[in-house]
Amino acid sequence: MASVACIGECMVELRQAQGGHASGHSTGHAAGQGGGLYSRGFGGDTLNTAVYLARLEVKVDYLTALGDDALSDEMIAAWTAESVGTRRVVRLPGKLPGLYMIQTDANGERQFFHWRDSAAARQLMNLPETDELLNSLMSYDIIYLSAITLSIYDAAGRDRLFAAIKRARLLGTRFVFDTNFRARGWPDRDVAREVFAAAFAAADIVLTSTEDLLALYPGESREQLMARIPSPELVFRLAEPVSLLRFPGTTYEVRAEPMTKPVVDTTAAGDSFAAAYIAARLAGSDPVEAARAGHRLASLVICYAGAIIPGYAMPPKKRHRPATTRQATT
Repeated sequence: MASVACIGECMVELRQAQGGHASGHSTGHAAGQGGGLYSRGFGGDTLNTAVYLARLEVKVDYLTALGDDALSDEMIAAWTAESVGTRRVVRLPGKLPGLYMIQTDANGERQFFHWRDSAAARQLMNLPETDELLNSLMSYDIIYLSAITLSIYDAAGRDRLFAAIKRARLLGTRFVFDTNFRARGWPDRDVAREVFAAAFAAADIVLTSTEDLLALYPGESREQLMARIPSPELVFRLAEPVSLLRFPGTTYEVRAEPMTKPVVDTTAAGDSFAAAYIAARLAGSDPVEAARAGHRLASLVICYAGAIIPGYAMPPKKRHRPATTRQATT
């Protein structure tokens, strides 16, 4: 059975509860004057992808570091319930996971506040267990991580990770890099550009978007942005629900099907796209059909609140097949 290693960080999430009331399995806390109730959950881009991969019946392990606290215990239990493997999670005595808070204004615009500088996940590349963890990457079919993952490690940690990925690729493991750029995670854009260039050079598949790349390379054309990425397989999501695919000898355009339901929350649209794309490629689909699968799942996910939709809302299982009709772009 094909397997995926997702590397990253999951944090405690505090979100303003709708209507001032906490709901579901989250907990609420009343703030002082000018505040309100917040619901507590967990969030992380690569973790979201791992959950959707597991739901798509892909064997997946999540590689991260957590503390030995009750919140970390809850995370482990939640991931296990979703069939996400936790054997590669390192537990650090006395440490805690990071935390972030989401505030939403009257117009629905979200603002994020982070407390993560001392989070356990940031130490993953500098532990006694790190060598064993990195050597295990050679046992997976795909290694998946995002730019957010790379932003939490120092330069030495990133170098150590890239070296391990290169060793794994020599044995046939494929590296999938998702650009998911968040400026707040980087000391400056020059450092981010340098790290992105290293990831692009090492990756077999790059999942990116105009939103991510224009934040790093403002003013560049679509062609210039794509030319920065030498990887053999590229998925370039545009501002509209369209993906440009580039793989050996060919470029294709894949459009998402028109939405039939209202958009509720775009959280995890890219994370779920990545999961469906990877699952389809592992199942033997070509990039065109894989992108269609990605758009289908992302279009469903954004019709529900939160990053992870209810299990009953997942699309029915279907076997991925290579596409028979394709639309080439010029």
